[in-house]
Order: sequence, then C-alpha cells, then structure tokens
Amino acid sequence: MPRLSLASPLGRLTLFETDGALTALMWGGKPSGKPTPVLTEAKRQLAAYFAGKRHDFDLPYAPEGSETEKRIWALMAKIPYGETRTYGELGHDLDINPRSIGQACGRNPLPIFLPCHRVLAANGKLGGYSGDGGVETKRKLLQLEHSLLI
Repeated sequence: MPRLSLASPLGRLTLFETDGALTALMWGGKPSGKPTPVLTEAKRQLAAYFAGKRHDFDLPYAPEGSETEKRIWALMAKIPYGETRTYGELGHDLDINPRSIGQACGRNPLPIFLPCHRVLAANGKLGGYSGDGGVETKRKLLQLEHSLLI
C-alpha cells in the first residue's frame, strides 16, 4: 500500500492509498513506495487547507468500516467548513443513536478529510478526538476553520 508523509501544523501526517483511493490518514508514520497521483493531490489539498486556502476536499475515498460507519462518515463529509453539528443532530438525521455517531468518529480512518472534528457534544463541548493530541488537536482544527474562537 503506497503512503506519503507530510509535515503539518499538527505534526507529521501519513496518507495511505489503495487502488486509486485514499484509505487512511494517520499521525506519524513514514512514506513507502512511489507517491501516486492520488497521494500527491491529497498532500497538495491538505497543504492548501492548512494554509487557509482550501475549505473542502475533492478526492476519491475508500475508508474501511461497516455500512453504518460509512453512512455516518458520508454525512460528516457534508458538514461545511467553519460549521459544526452535534452527535445528536447527526444521529437524528440518520435515525441512529448519538453514541454510535461518537463511535464512528473515533474509528474514522480519514480524519480532517471526513471532518469528525466538526462534531460536538450536545452541550457545545468538544467531546473526544482520535487524532494525535486528542481534544487539543480538535480545538486547533476548529480554530483554523474559525468555528471555535477560544
């Protein structure tokens, strides 16, 4: 599986591709194999996102997960840049328990691209985040998108 690493404001990130689609983003890691067009484009789009010049991503995704998780991730991908939703709102939209939304966020293999950082607890608290740095990383992403001012 080819992978490409890049430096980011959140630390080193590594992108993974399978059969022409992005399958994972992990903190840390090392590149392997020849960079593919999909990995190169994902790296370019992430750099533009971190520079504040890109608000959405246009890449082929193939995250591994259950059908329910894929439905949740697809809905998360529709949350606009700079906006947030609650676990309960997403649960209501999909007729799924909000706890299942939180679990899918925790298993999201493509954080940032499938923006689980935009999903908050009902009381407006940040909740958790599976990326390196946990909630502090979630806070940084929301601040980058100007959806969290503290």
